[in-house]
Amino acid sequence: MMNNDILYINTLHLADDALILGQRNSEWTGHGPVLEQDIAITNIALDLLGQARNFYQYAVLLYNSMLEKEKKKVDRYIPVPWKKYNRELNEDDLAFLRQENQYLNCLLVELPNGDWGKTILRQFFFSSYQFFLYQQIQKNSEAQLAAIAEKSLKEISYHVRWSSEWVVRLGDGTEESNERIKKSVDELWPFTGELFQPSGYELLAAKQGFSVDIALIKESWLQKVTEVLTEATLSVPSSEWMQSGGKEGKHTEQY
Repeated sequence: MMNNDILYINTLHLADDALILGQRNSEWTGHGPVLEQDIAITNIALDLLGQARNFYQYAVLLYNSMLEKEKKKVDRYIPVPWKKYNRELNEDDLAFLRQENQYLNCLLVELPNGDWGKTILRQFFFSSYQFFLYQQIQKNSEAQLAAIAEKSLKEISYHVRWSSEWVVRLGDGTEESNERIKKSVDELWPFTGELFQPSGYELLAAKQGFSVDIALIKESWLQKVTEVLTEATLSVPSSEWMQSGGKEGKHTEQY
């Protein structure tokens, strides 16, 4: 029998990742280096918000169909203000009414944008992760999750291509652009490890068959990242120390 509570929490995590990065990217609207790229980063933000909506809608459907005993298991992830409205949970409640420790996004997506190179590099790291993750999720036995992943992959493929081209352009560009993005690699790298450190709910979701073992996609991600960084005349950091906590609701001071 499917554990709807674990499926709900894992779906919430996927939604939160997309929502928070979409909001960060939207801060560039009207501030991009040139009009074409301003439009590009804004469209990526919209893609991510669309993905978040699809996941939140599914999470809401799961929650509203749960038995009361199942709802109690996920009560810590439910916005307190909603409970006084005397209606079913909806997607906006999940997106906007929770406290910061109720959001389950990884730390990478919540970091400040920094300069254009840092934003681009964060997008590349995360979109590459999403690409390999969603490739597996689209094979999911849960039809709704599989459908969301399949639709999202078309967008994510573009995100990976666009961001990787920019990484190469900046890394193999001027001395200043190379130094800036090299600094961004060093700053962001410690936040990439969390992508592949499964939380308790991810492990349970994988065990129950409606998620994937994210540790298994790390090699594919690292191969892609190494390939692009090498082309950009950049090196993969050797540091193995990684930040974590976002997936459990422990966020940075910038949240």
